[in-house]
Amino acid sequence: MNALEHQLQYPFGDTMPEPGTKQQVAPGVYWLRMPLPFALDHINLWLVRDRLDGGREGWTIIDCGITNDVIKGHWETIFANELEGLPVVRVLVTHSHPDHVGLAHWLCKRFGVRLWMSLGDYMSARVMGSGTGAGSSAGGEAAAAHFALHGLTDPDSQEKLRARKTYYPSLVPDLPAQYRRMMEGETVRIGTDAATSGWRVITGFGHSPEHVALYNEATNVLISGDMVLPRISTNVSVFDMEPEGNSLQLYLDSLGKYEPLPQDVLILPSHGRPFRNLHTRINQLREHHVDRLAETLQACREKACSAHDIVSVIFKRQFDIHQMTFAMGESLAHLHCLWHRGELVRETGDDGVIRFRAA
Repeated sequence: MNALEHQLQYPFGDTMPEPGTKQQVAPGVYWLRMPLPFALDHINLWLVRDRLDGGREGWTIIDCGITNDVIKGHWETIFANELEGLPVVRVLVTHSHPDHVGLAHWLCKRFGVRLWMSLGDYMSARVMGSGTGAGSSAGGEAAAAHFALHGLTDPDSQEKLRARKTYYPSLVPDLPAQYRRMMEGETVRIGTDAATSGWRVITGFGHSPEHVALYNEATNVLISGDMVLPRISTNVSVFDMEPEGNSLQLYLDSLGKYEPLPQDVLILPSHGRPFRNLHTRINQLREHHVDRLAETLQACREKACSAHDIVSVIFKRQFDIHQMTFAMGESLAHLHCLWHRGELVRETGDDGVIRFRAA
């Protein structure tokens, strides 16, 4: 546990559910943990005991895991052993990234239920699932061209990026043709007790187009998705669909939406362990980005820098091509934050690469 983690409280200690099992974390709320084949090797999913309008009882699933046979197998074990003989009555997805939405089509079809998402992330998933590579960090011609503009020009990386054009569709091969929209400030009823079933939608930006977190005031529980994580900072990137985007500023502004919540709210994140001390963690995340912005600005004072140049400034480690796309996207997000503030000037060199220098 690092020094920052010592400032947080982990009410369940090191206890975590094995894949295919559930662990109760709040009244009617259960924690699932599924593996991922990435450096970030797991995702937390949530089961909430539910009763829909009309009295139909069962379970709401919150987030789904990627599409592969291993994750499907863990879900089959859950269906057989952990649902107490009740069906799934709803699938709710916090945002469009593959580890969250990948199996939504399979789950919704299996149980004949509706998918609930925000408009921004539902449409983003449809675009990224189209197979064109547009809008995704994963790869394809659009991503390769985008990262080349920002300094990732070596032929090997460019070839690997182009070869990954089916990356998102392979993890999210389909999406339900219909969905139920969630919007900022509305209350979604999830639960069997009317007094404790109200979950307020809090939308966040920067990590994805319209990320949904859910706060239950009665039980003091926040399902934070990827917006507030305990151990790592949320990836905030600029990708090819919105090439002049200011995603880092959007993310920092979105953190303010959680400040009215109590410090001791139980936070159920998509990665890591459930924790408390929300305000402490918000301050840590802000300070992290203040430091990275300062490093970025200093580098651009010394010489004009591309996003590829900034990767080694703020990360200081080597990446495979998968991780490099996120590192490049996040480096560009820091550059754009300073650029939009007027602290940097953006210029295109004779080699076609965009670089930033201090204003």
